[in-house]
Amino acid sequence: MFLTQPPVMSPPSLLFSLFLLLLHRALFSTAILHKSSLIGADALSQRTTLKDTPPTLFFEVTKPIQLPNTKPCSYLILQHDFGYTYGKSPVLANYTPPSECPSRKFSKIVLEWNSTCKGRQFDRIFGIWLGGVELLRSCTAEPRATGIAWSVEKDITRYYSLLMKNQTLAVYLGNLIDSTYTGVYHVNITLRFYTVEKKSDDFGSTSDNSVAKYHFPADLILPFSRDLPLNDGLWFEIENSTDFASKEFEIPRNAYRAVLEVYVSFHESDESWYSNPPNEFIEANNLTDTPGNGPFREVVVSLDDEVIGVVWPFTVIYTGGVNPLLWRPITGIGSFNLPSYNIEITPFLAKILDGKAHTFEFSVTNALNVWYIDANLHLWLDSKSTKTEAELLKHDSLPLAVSAVSNFKGLNGTFFNSANRSISSTGWVRSSHGNLTTNWIQNLRYSNSMVVGSNGTLQVVNQTIHFNDSVHAKMSSSSVYSAESHKEFSLYLYYNYLDQGNETSFSLENITIGFNEKKSEASALELSKSSLQNVQNGQGYMTVKDNLVVSGLGSTQQVYKYDDSNSCYFRNVSSSNYTILYDKVGNTYNGRMQSHFDL
Repeated sequence: MFLTQPPVMSPPSLLFSLFLLLLHRALFSTAILHKSSLIGADALSQRTTLKDTPPTLFFEVTKPIQLPNTKPCSYLILQHDFGYTYGKSPVLANYTPPSECPSRKFSKIVLEWNSTCKGRQFDRIFGIWLGGVELLRSCTAEPRATGIAWSVEKDITRYYSLLMKNQTLAVYLGNLIDSTYTGVYHVNITLRFYTVEKKSDDFGSTSDNSVAKYHFPADLILPFSRDLPLNDGLWFEIENSTDFASKEFEIPRNAYRAVLEVYVSFHESDESWYSNPPNEFIEANNLTDTPGNGPFREVVVSLDDEVIGVVWPFTVIYTGGVNPLLWRPITGIGSFNLPSYNIEITPFLAKILDGKAHTFEFSVTNALNVWYIDANLHLWLDSKSTKTEAELLKHDSLPLAVSAVSNFKGLNGTFFNSANRSISSTGWVRSSHGNLTTNWIQNLRYSNSMVVGSNGTLQVVNQTIHFNDSVHAKMSSSSVYSAESHKEFSLYLYYNYLDQGNETSFSLENITIGFNEKKSEASALELSKSSLQNVQNGQGYMTVKDNLVVSGLGSTQQVYKYDDSNSCYFRNVSSSNYTILYDKVGNTYNGRMQSHFDL
């Protein structure tokens, strides 16, 4: 429900076309009901007493960033009010590395976004770039009449080499102000630099230890974003299933490792791609304004026309999605800090170390308008040579295996979709560190079951994505580095819509979102394992009349559990109608336990 042309919004789910057939609004429609719910949710808050009411603090549940015991050097990099910014160029600022810090060697660098807003406003996608490299993609919170505040903290230490150079900062947050949508986003962006506690934490070191350097921050980061000048942001836009974005590049010939970091977000007709029905259902019921192409999507990354990796994205629900009352003040998983996805390029260095231009290409299987995609190429360079040698030993990219079964009559039916994908690559690179062989594997599985009932007014979606990848780098007689990630993205959505006549409708929503991951990382220096279980439940309803919510409620419960080799973090929190019902937090770090329980 982000605006790409004001003020049409995309729906939270399938359940919009039947009302289209009856009152030009309903199940599978591309705009009206979702727009109504957003306006209505704001209208409810407009009736709140303004006097002496403090702003509501919105937040995304996540573990705190583990910081060194050093005092940070804080750097306010941008202060700006985003009001009439829709369709305008990004806001720019000059960036220089901090000169006031006692040391120019840092073990942790944190980006902090702070914002306040008051009035009525849609949720807006925004991004932050430094030198064309995207650092953060996020969604704004939807304000209320009494005002809101929220902050996002992100560990950006992996961009270390970029942050040590003079750069241009760019921030795009397209916002509209008029007599109805009055919310201006007042924004501060700060960087915090933490100096090293001990030598082993020193990312600024020029050590040639290949074991250490293989997984420390990269020496060079190349952006794959749209070129300036711009008028609507720095993302590539993928508008349909045959569309693609591409960009040529050259890399230094002394690279010995390469990782492509991909940012993805989905909007308009594909904002709720996981609930889109198959085209035969749409055609049989003459649902001409309904987003279709089924509920499966994958982002495909190609190098010189060869598929080298894919992204099956996590189903981020933005702050105006499904029922906006659900996300006040606990926002959806990933909505304030959208995940990025890594693709190991090292096995393919043999193709791109020739000093010639090559091309990365991005496309989206089954896409509808619109997907925003860009990427950052992280490169590790051999300081003792001007040219490395490499060879691609093996590359297997099996075709996407899909299955789709539909069984429907009229506007009622059941639909099942499944997919599998496997990609593996192996190659060696010879540098001054030695001959390093890297193996990269992706294994992915997807299933989606969907039920549409009650003559098209009820929809139930169950979806699970298993997203597994691994990288193993070794020399002839020893392992240098290995990392494995096993992710499970789960989604349950229940949506029931009832037309009550007289321009009035009622909807009931239940949703469960899960982001679970097990990771391991090993080198000669350390071994670490971590586990994340992050599950969010929400229940809501709305009565809408004349595009305004006349009654409604949203309740959310979330349990977040994280464990790694040195620490654990736990949070169990619940809210209803802007109010925190309970909030239990516990954490340990290096054996020290801290906890509190707020009612």
